[in-house]
Order: sequence, then C-alpha cells, then structure tokens
Amino acid sequence: MDPLRLLLPRAQAQPLLPLPAGVPAPSVRPRLVPRRRARRHRNGAARMLPASAVASESPWTEQDPASGEKEERFDWLDQWYPFAPVEDLDPGAPHGKMVLGIRVVAWYDRGAGEWRVFEDACPHRLAPLSEGRIDDKGRLQCVYHGWCFDGRGACKFIPQAPALGPPVHANSKACVASYPCVVQNKLLWFYPRAGPEHADVLRRKRPPFIKEIDDPSFVTSFLIRDMPFGYDVLAENLMDPSHVPYAHKGLFRGLPRLVDPEEYDKEGGVPMAVKVEESSVNGFASSQGPGYANFVAPCTYYGSPASKKSEKNKPHLMIVFIIVPVAPGRSRVMWAYPRNFGLWLHKITPRWFDHIGVNVVLDSDMYLLHLEERNFAKAGIENWQKSVYVPTTSDGTVVAFRNWFRKHCRFQVGWAAPTVDQLPPTPTKDKLMDRYWSHVAQCTSCSAALKAMKALEVALQVASIAVVGLLAVAKGTLLTSVAQRAAVVSAAVLCFVASRWLADFIQKKFYFEDYVHAYK
Repeated sequence: MDPLRLLLPRAQAQPLLPLPAGVPAPSVRPRLVPRRRARRHRNGAARMLPASAVASESPWTEQDPASGEKEERFDWLDQWYPFAPVEDLDPGAPHGKMVLGIRVVAWYDRGAGEWRVFEDACPHRLAPLSEGRIDDKGRLQCVYHGWCFDGRGACKFIPQAPALGPPVHANSKACVASYPCVVQNKLLWFYPRAGPEHADVLRRKRPPFIKEIDDPSFVTSFLIRDMPFGYDVLAENLMDPSHVPYAHKGLFRGLPRLVDPEEYDKEGGVPMAVKVEESSVNGFASSQGPGYANFVAPCTYYGSPASKKSEKNKPHLMIVFIIVPVAPGRSRVMWAYPRNFGLWLHKITPRWFDHIGVNVVLDSDMYLLHLEERNFAKAGIENWQKSVYVPTTSDGTVVAFRNWFRKHCRFQVGWAAPTVDQLPPTPTKDKLMDRYWSHVAQCTSCSAALKAMKALEVALQVASIAVVGLLAVAKGTLLTSVAQRAAVVSAAVLCFVASRWLADFIQKKFYFEDYVHAYK
C-alpha cells in the first residue's frame, strides 16, 4: 500500500456521485498539472524539484475559485450516514452508537431478514434500547421494563398492561422512531430523518456507491475506530498524503524512495502537485499523476494511485475512508483498501492481524490531531485560513475541504440534535489512545482474538504451575536424572515467560501502546 500516491490525478474527470445505469459520464477534459521533469542525480536517483517550484508552477490560492457563485448550504440531515461494517454486527444483539449527535441502535429483524436502525431511547422512560436484547419472537426488547418493538418501531407488547385492558401499546406515543436504512458496500447506512414522508428516500437518494467493494474479483475488509477529535480534523488528516512519511515514520517500510536523501531528508517527503479539478456542494474531485481522489460529502473519501482507465486485469488498489461526525470533538473512521491482488493472502490472514498494523498508524498522529484541534478552537475555526500557512500544492485537498466546509457549511457540522459545541477536556494519553473501547469492542475479529489470547495466557500460567508441581511430586520417582529435572524446569520457565510476553502483547495491541515520535 502506497499512501503517498493516493492522491494522484485521473486521465478524465469523473462525476462526484455514481451515475445511474445507462447514463453516460460527462466527457470532460480537465486541465492537468504540467508534468515536472525529474533530473537524474549522479547516483541514479531522480531529483524532484523543490516545493517552491511546484508552488510557482501551479499555485494554490486560499480563495475559493467559485466565490462569485451563490453559496449553496449543505443539508446535513438529507444525507446517508454509515453505522458500522456489517461484518462487525452480531445479529443476535442490538448495537448502539452516536452519529451526527444522535444516539441510534441497530438490530437485526429476523422476521424481515433486514437490519433496522432506531432511535436509541425507549418511549416509556427513555432507557437505551442498545442495552436491550432480541426476544424469542425476534422483537427488540427494552430490558428496563420489557417493552417490545417490531421492525417498524411499533410497540407490540407492554408486560405491565392488562391483557384484557385497553390496547395502550397501540398508541403512537408507544412507538420508537425508525430511520430508513440499507446495507450497501458491506456497510449499514441510515438516513437521520424518521417519519413516513422519508420512508421511500432510497428511491430519491442512495449512499455513495464504490463498485470495487462489491466486485467479486476484489477483496475488502473494513476497520472501524472512534477518534478523540472532531469530524473536520479527521477529514483533513485523511485527505493529506504529505504527512505520511513524518507522522507515520517507519510504518510504511515498503514505500519507494522518490528523492535523493542527500538533498532532502531521510523521511522521504516530496512535493506533490495536487490538483482540485471540480468542486460543488456535494464534494470535490482531485488528481495528481495518473490517479485520483474523490470526496463525496459528507462521509466518503476514496481514491487510487491508478487511473480509472487502467486495464481490468492489472493490479489495482483503492483506499476508502469513511469519515463519520459523532459529536463535537469526536469522530469515527472506517478504513478499507479494496484490491484485486494478494487474494490468497487475504484469505489466510485474520482481520485482527491487519487491524494491529492499522491501529498503530492511527495511534501515531492521534495525539497530534487532538491537540491541533484545540489550537484551532483557540484561534477560532472560522479563522482557519488566517491561522495556517499552506503555500504548496501538497495541501491542495486539505484547502479544498476547508473551502467546502467554509462555503457550504459555515464551519459547522449540522448536528441532528441540540449539541453543546464545546470540546471535551483532554484526558491522559492512555485514555485518549485507548484501543479497546475505540476499536476492539466494536470489531468481532479483534474481540475474538483477544478472548483467545487471554485464554492462552491463563493456560500458559496454569501449565507453568503444573510443571513445577510435577517436579516437586515426581522428583524421586519419575524424574530420576538431572537432565530430566532440568528439562522440566526449563519447560516451566518457558511457559511462564511466554505468558508474560503474551500479556505484554495483549496490553500493547488491544489496549494501549504509547507512540513517541522522538524515538522513531
């Protein structure tokens, strides 16, 4: 995977949203950034032109190129939002999350064979339905007083109501708000407006569709993690390829060296001529080199180092980031990289092993971004362009996102519920970078691996004690020679050391591991 080459240009402009079947893509020939010549160094390495040269060839201005047009406000409630990857949802239990400032619960309706998304509050006394259960009739049951709801949100049973009394469960006040939802691209999406007038919203509008995720010749697996900073900070970080060799130093060892380290630095940062080709209230499309990257507002950012016109049988990699606004100072990312190569490796590699590496990448700049957000808040987020200095085209997509956020959103997320727009206090680093609640508890693969490793740790400890006990009991009978006793003692020591190593591994990979940039 080459994150540095994610934001590379397309040979032909593509629509920001997938077009319906039968509708041809518009024939647009974008103006591409002039190709910069790479001069050969005496040792054979290509010498890239300095950042100032890139800026002078294709300067990026902080003014919105469409500033003369009428500003169109972005409607945050008229959008689809991802709840979670379906592979991380247990059909036998309800799952609660906060999205766009509202608490919602997803559960599997066995009768209809579909997932449902409700408001996470029982209409009786507002207890969270996500702490409930699926009863023996396949209904969602609130565990506070036992009220049961069907897939439409209608209350079907109130245990405290007399069987021969008035049907109080049929009152509209006993219903729970049900949101339109759909499974697409292996994710469960929901529309944050309830009511009968929104029941057929799928006919009018669908979530962004990425065909490679559903292509049987590709393999895809998602990671989900909650982040301790806001939506806008997460979005600009994921859209910024130039931070990778620095904030994630040493984590992408397979990246090719594109510059001569004698003239630049050992991390290998390079000037990047990012070109934003089209922009609207629905997002923007950017390019550099042969690849592309698209932002479909508000949640989807995807791209590839290869052109969309690449031959079908050639190796093709995409990177997909799903950026979810949770609450002020909180966000969620879902990360996947669909690819049509290394299929056999994907089949034999457990998801949790993949997630260990991705979590280290997310940890490596988490603390930076958490504090960066507070610096932005101190300066005033509406003063972003006055507070920062972005003179090179490497920041092209970051500036494009901030322009979109300014022009169409007025620097604010349109929360679906009244929200105190104030950042939470900064916790200690072990709480801030906690992996268990932010990822492991939400991931079926990692939680299963953690359970198995804890069982193995206990087994190793029991084995070490048992071996020592065997040595004490059979010292003069079964273990007569010095060599036998030495072997038994060695086995006990090895079991104990292995259990300690495994305990340390579990702590670092599933709970917390500090990331100190100074020693990387």
